[in-house]
Amino acid sequence: MKFTGTNVLVTGASKGIGAEVAKELATYGLKVWINYRSKPELADAVKAEIEAAGGVAAVIKGDVSIEADWASMIKIIIDSDGALSYLVNNAGITKDKLAIRMSLQDFNDVIGANLTSTFIGCRDALKTMSKKKFGAVVNISSIVGEMGNPGQTNYSASKGGVNTMTKAFAKEGSARAIRFNAVTPGFIRTDMTDELKQEVKDEYTRNIPLKRFGEAKEVADAVAFLLSDHSTYITGEVLKVNGGLYT
Repeated sequence: MKFTGTNVLVTGASKGIGAEVAKELATYGLKVWINYRSKPELADAVKAEIEAAGGVAAVIKGDVSIEADWASMIKIIIDSDGALSYLVNNAGITKDKLAIRMSLQDFNDVIGANLTSTFIGCRDALKTMSKKKFGAVVNISSIVGEMGNPGQTNYSASKGGVNTMTKAFAKEGSARAIRFNAVTPGFIRTDMTDELKQEVKDEYTRNIPLKRFGEAKEVADAVAFLLSDHSTYITGEVLKVNGGLYT
């Protein structure tokens, strides 16, 4: 794929889908900024893997739920590279519990980490990308934000908000040639899903038309497409990557 831009910031890129997105985008010649909040050794390992493959990467610390951290990260990137071409809002958390037992703190924590952080990232990216009238943002959402899930009222609300917020940002960004899209992964094989009991994984698999969990690389491919020059007439889209589980 072809990319006119030169760099990308991937939040929550030290593991899981975020790490795979970072590694994939580096293969196209983009300088990848690997954001992490804790455990710098994981981010350093992703950077080392990218560099070993001939790519360019930098590690950048920041809590994406804090406005000041966003301002600091973007300043560091602009001071280093002169611009921010692309942003992937991937960082997020879960605090699963049945709604009847869920505290307001658990609800608000997930909204802050998943939805509010994505708002700040989109807003600040729009501001800085507008100066060049170039850029694209992909928000990593979830199938749960489309269909809901028991025990994930907070997560469902946060990701549903990401989906519709992406569409709103797309309308505001269009006048400045800034595109906003979202990807909603289904059940993807990661460290988190690997910990599920086999009978639980089997039950999920039976309900997936493609009869398997997805790979993080398949999500990364979708993200790369939506950022690339091959999707310049696509904005405000919510792209499902779920094996047909929810259409």
